[in-house]
Amino acid sequence: MTASSAQAPLVVVGDVLLDRDIDGAADRLAPDAPVPVVDVASDRSRPGGAGLAAALAAARSGREVVLVTALGRDGASRRVRDALRGRIRLVELPLSGTLPVKTRVLASGRPVVRIDRGGGRAGPATGECDELLAAAHTVLVADYGRGTADALRPLLARAAHRVPLVWDPHPRGGPPVPGARLVTPNAAEARALCPEEGSGTSLGAYARRGALLAARWQAASVAVTLGERGALLTRPHADAPLLVPPPFRAYGDTCGAGDCFAAHTAAALADGALPEEAVWHAVTEAAAFVAAGGASKAALWRRPDPAPAAPDGSDALALVREVRARGGTVVATGGCFDLLHAGHVGLLDSARRIGDCLVVCLNSDASVTRLKGPGRPLTPLADRTRVLQALGSVDAVLPFEEDTPAEVLSLLRPDIWVKGGDYAVDDLPEAAQVRAWGGQAVVLPYLDGRSTTGLARRAARASAAGAAGQAGAGVP
Repeated sequence: MTASSAQAPLVVVGDVLLDRDIDGAADRLAPDAPVPVVDVASDRSRPGGAGLAAALAAARSGREVVLVTALGRDGASRRVRDALRGRIRLVELPLSGTLPVKTRVLASGRPVVRIDRGGGRAGPATGECDELLAAAHTVLVADYGRGTADALRPLLARAAHRVPLVWDPHPRGGPPVPGARLVTPNAAEARALCPEEGSGTSLGAYARRGALLAARWQAASVAVTLGERGALLTRPHADAPLLVPPPFRAYGDTCGAGDCFAAHTAAALADGALPEEAVWHAVTEAAAFVAAGGASKAALWRRPDPAPAAPDGSDALALVREVRARGGTVVATGGCFDLLHAGHVGLLDSARRIGDCLVVCLNSDASVTRLKGPGRPLTPLADRTRVLQALGSVDAVLPFEEDTPAEVLSLLRPDIWVKGGDYAVDDLPEAAQVRAWGGQAVVLPYLDGRSTTGLARRAARASAAGAAGQAGAGVP
């Protein structure tokens, strides 16, 4: 990547909605009709559609993200502007009518009914849009069928032949422009767009649909998102589609998962990833997004608290109380972390993205010796703690003396307990304990070939080889 391309923006083009969630408890029926009565506990609103995709892309990519969308003078448009201010740069098209508002009424987190209102459409493109897309490094089209993508179609067609373009389609929208690097329909959209393939839901049926759509749209590749099965990457007339499964089974609110997948795909392509790599990253991030509660609980909408600063990282329990008091998600993981390596860093980065704080439960020196044997730990507890606290992904470190973190888990009661590896969630000894208070245990992928024991052995072999070499050369 050149210096100039590193500074070029990721441009998101699409339709913004205002998503509103009214959540409460429903333990009785109305006296005048057999419908539940929801006692409202919270009422939250946030940008949806292209607004959510742009915010997620900005949080992931580290580069400037510009959103081209249609906004008006109505209250919903004003709330979207306020929420996006400081996160992304907005380039506005005129909006005829009012911004669409999707309101979900939920009882104990489960949707009861959805109410849609508003239906404005985007006006014509401006000269600023032409200049912006000509300078873009990567383009994401988050089409919700409200006219923004149609207004910019000639500009998007030119951009698709110059830079990576990801198109997230919608049944009410037009087809992707020819030359798109990746198109991301979900399973229902793929079935609706390929009626000739029937209603089958096998991987073979989706592979045929993906290849057919890639050829029809003249797209380089199509990734059909399949929910808990992951995503199926296909190319025109390809005989070997690639299934990318999620690293763990995520239980939670799937609202916004498609926007999350498209945003992380585009951000990965902007960083130079191949489509296969981009889809793998996007599947992993979408699973973590769902596990953390979906769009309704996404940490990216929370503004920094103007109240006093968070407690010191060593005060893990105080930090957990603060995060929980403001409705956040507490994530915890544990281990020895004797020699911090790339596998550790990847695990901790992924774990932190799931929630609003990450606490590392760290084995004491005596605990490590009992688990790993004489000569371990290689690094004393104070140094291991200091290194972990220096990572941006770690909010607090909580040492423990026992052989297992069961006691500190009872104190923390995290919403999500994370371990790295290739085993099943049910095999985790902490899984049942975490479920007892309504938490969830997840397993995140771990980089192969990275371990403290392996590093120590390689260092010992290198030291022995160096000593032997010096002896052979007559070095005293």
